[in-house]
Amino acid sequence: MSNSGNKQSYLTSLFLVGCLFSIFGFITWLNGTLITFLKEVCQLNNKQASLVTMAFFISYFVMAIPSSFILRKTGFKNGMSLGLLVMVVGCLVFIPAATQRNYNYFLIGLFTQGLGLSILQTASNPYVTIIGPIEGAAQRISIMGICNKLAGFFSPIILGAALLSGMDGLKEQVAKATGTAEKNTILSEMSERIITPYIILAICLFVVAILIRFSPLPEIKEDKEENTLSGDTAQRPLWSYTYLFLGALSIFFYVGVEVLAGDYIISYGSYLGVPMDYAKYLTSLTLAFMLGGYAVGIILTPRFISQETLLRLFLLLSLGLIGGVLFTTGKTSVLLLSLLGFTHAIMWPAIWPMSIKGLGRHTKIGSALLIMGIIGGGVVPYIYSALGDANGGNLQEPFWIMIPCYLFILFFAMWGHKIGYREQADKV
Repeated sequence: MSNSGNKQSYLTSLFLVGCLFSIFGFITWLNGTLITFLKEVCQLNNKQASLVTMAFFISYFVMAIPSSFILRKTGFKNGMSLGLLVMVVGCLVFIPAATQRNYNYFLIGLFTQGLGLSILQTASNPYVTIIGPIEGAAQRISIMGICNKLAGFFSPIILGAALLSGMDGLKEQVAKATGTAEKNTILSEMSERIITPYIILAICLFVVAILIRFSPLPEIKEDKEENTLSGDTAQRPLWSYTYLFLGALSIFFYVGVEVLAGDYIISYGSYLGVPMDYAKYLTSLTLAFMLGGYAVGIILTPRFISQETLLRLFLLLSLGLIGGVLFTTGKTSVLLLSLLGFTHAIMWPAIWPMSIKGLGRHTKIGSALLIMGIIGGGVVPYIYSALGDANGGNLQEPFWIMIPCYLFILFFAMWGHKIGYREQADKV
């Protein structure tokens, strides 16, 4: 094949993988809008509404290990298409959920989307390194990160415009409804707003699934199990890598606080009196700050500062910001919460390599354990919401739950990543 043909195939592959990473970001950051929307449509309390993130993120815990077995049977490219098609099914479940205003159906749809996304992520990530020269892998990872966050920035704006426009007026109509039948009619009309956006999303996912299936993306052959390891790494059992399990817990707490700052800020802004026509953009504001933090990380590390040191500094800044969220009011408190997007940007990129460093033959299962930690995005917000309901619906005071999360990650960044680590593991 000519050089121009190779270049065109490379650019096509890069574009398609970029589309997949955009899908990750777009789907994941829809939850903030859905929490606010479903809370009104299905008349939920805070704890019930938090099941949106629980249903979505628990799928990562369920599918982290099974995904590898599925991909072994389907191959990676077919696995990508399969993951997209599972997500299509999850989107279509929203149609009966909306027409019947059935919250359980919405949760099933979200869980199904999460299952598909788990398969898709497990299959897609390897392509970042193999679709081009290895010396350009870091650049491609940066491009994929930008695709992910940019899509996450736009997703709540798009869905918020469709679902939350005029929400304050509709809430007043519901409050003034004279009977159950009138109230249900208003809520049913509101619920059906979600059908068209999710039909469009399902069609887009289906089209991408077909494109991926017949794309020039190269197939990845599974590496044979490494049998030539020697020394300490070949002998050590998985449980002896204490820092791996501490890293998985750090991922658990990190995703939990990330979801609180991104997905729950719309509800928090509304609670503090921000009109819904403005509050619906707050998740995008958090993502904009995250993009800024991502850019700072790319510029500063490792040339000027190590990723580990920047992580520690950003954790201390996060503790200061959450203190501000708790002890200020109104727009100031909301702005400080959104600024956590900036400090969160460095956390995943730093925690992950610190957690799997030196695992040798255990790297694959170690990565699966870290993926399982993503369930924190469902558990931590659920506890936050339960605390809010127990405190009379207060959505500010329960943010104290983020403090021990940051303190644990700080412990891992300073000392935890060294527990059970042995230098010779890296030399195998």
